[in-house]
Formats: sequence, structure tokens, C-alpha cells
Amino acid sequence: MVKLTMIARVTDGLPLAEGLDDGRDLTDGEFYKQQAKSLFKNLSRGHNEASRMSVESDTFIQKTKKLYQDTHTQRNIAKLNDELYEVHQIMTRNVQEVLGVGEQLDQVSQMSNRLSSESRVYADKARDLNRQLEL
Repeated sequence: MVKLTMIARVTDGLPLAEGLDDGRDLTDGEFYKQQAKSLFKNLSRGHNEASRMSVESDTFIQKTKKLYQDTHTQRNIAKLNDELYEVHQIMTRNVQEVLGVGEQLDQVSQMSNRLSSESRVYADKARDLNRQLEL
């Protein structure tokens, strides 16, 4: 999940644009801003080549990893099962929606075929009536 987006000029590290994802997690926002500014300064000083520089702070994965590594495995398994159940429910709902859309498309296709055949019948009848009027 993107928390913060910053764009800076590499030549001098000047921040050009910045945007927060949703503003709900402002406490981490300052931390990420400081990290980004530090990265921009290092890039502008030429200490590291831009193509070889990396920053490690994927804090969500680290927090989740710590959560599941503690000694309370039963609690962790229960949490994992709850999350899996939620994902299963969402996927089931999505599949049902897709199937519903498919059924609706079938109905529209049948109605279209019916309309097409009825319009041919109407055209034939109109042609016959025109012939009868000419006689």
C-alpha cells in the first residue's frame, strides 16, 4: 500500500511534489517523509549511484512477520484462519457476481435474437401487405 508519494530533483534533492495516500496514518507520514528526504539528499550528493541505491523500510511486512512469529501460535492460526475466511467470502461473492452478470448477458443475447427474428417476421409481413396493396 502506498503511504506517501514524493518527487524530487536528483541534482540538488529539492522535493518537487508530495502526496499522502489517505491522510489516516499521519504519524507514519512524517517518518516516511524524513526517509524520502534523506534518500534525496544522498542521491543529490552523489554518494551512491541512483541505479544501485535501495532503502529498506517495508514496515507493514515486518510488523506482520513479527505478529505471526511470536509464541502464541494458536492465536496466530486463529487470526490467519479468520483472514482466510474473509478472503474466501469475498472471492465467493465476486464469483457469484460474475455468474450473475453472465446470466444477464445470456438473457440479453436471447432477447436480441428474439427481437431479430421478430423483426424479420415483421419485414416479411410488411412486404406481403405492400404486394397486396399493389394488386
